[in-house]
Amino acid sequence: MIQAVGLDEQTNELEVVFTSGKIYRYKGVPKTIYEQLLVADSKGAFMKSFIIGMYPEYKVSRRRV
Repeated sequence: MIQAVGLDEQTNELEVVFTSGKIYRYKGVPKTIYEQLLVADSKGAFMKSFIIGMYPEYKVSRRRV
C-alpha cells in the first residue's frame, strides 16, 4: 500500500507515496505518530487506523524535492 513516507517537521505534514503512485500530504501529524508509523508491522493498517480520516489531507501532483 505504501511506497514511501516522510515528515516535514516544520509544517508537521506527513507525505505518503502510495504504491498506486498517488501522493498525499496529511496536515498536523505529530512526530510521535510518524515514528509509530515507521515501526508498525503493517503500515497500511496503521494508516487506516490512525491517519486516514483523522488528519486533513490533500493530494499533491508530484513529490517535493
